[in-house]
Amino acid sequence: MTDDLDLQSRYRAVILDMDGTLLDSNEAHVKAWVEALREHGREVSEKDIWPWVGMGGDNLLPAAVKISKESKEGKKIAETRGEIFRSRYLPHLKPFPEVRPLLERMRKDGLKLVVATSSPQDEVEKAVEIVGAKDLLDDVTSASDAGKSKPDPDVVQAALDRVGLPAEDAIMLGDTPYDIQAAGKVGVAVIAFRCGGFKDRDLKGALEIYDGPADLLAHYDESPLG
Repeated sequence: MTDDLDLQSRYRAVILDMDGTLLDSNEAHVKAWVEALREHGREVSEKDIWPWVGMGGDNLLPAAVKISKESKEGKKIAETRGEIFRSRYLPHLKPFPEVRPLLERMRKDGLKLVVATSSPQDEVEKAVEIVGAKDLLDDVTSASDAGKSKPDPDVVQAALDRVGLPAEDAIMLGDTPYDIQAAGKVGVAVIAFRCGGFKDRDLKGALEIYDGPADLLAHYDESPLG
């Protein structure tokens, strides 16, 4: 048990995914992609998009509908998705329960907090505002800080660079298989949440799995952060 405690006490930073982890927004992202694709003549259902939520458009579009985001069609679809998400969905989103108390507890324990998300910078800034966490964060990284989105590791590495720590000193909170894959590629362990819509079998490789921020906070002392 002593070894476990030694392992748990070594973390100095928490890398935070935003969508589906702190902000209840995965369904909104799915709907925005479906609506954008349909506006451009691509008939898809939410079931076609859900398995890929958590990826940025550069990886989601090829995976879901075999379209390169860098193609003329892909660029138009991605632009429409952004407009739809920001106008129809983003203003109405809410954080998951107990997000701020969880972040406050981590800050109290001396942990650095940095957001690492595949979303565009303007969407991330609004999301941080909705979550009410700006004063608790050390830094924020977004799609603009990464060459490729999750499951590529670029944005996780960018978060590590921002806090100036090696991978073994950080742990990530995420909600999709792509958070786990991205973090794993640079050696960062992940605590996964179910609140983003994925099942435990999808979150294989996570250090621990909780229902969401409130569940982790309730079991904080016996968690890897405790």
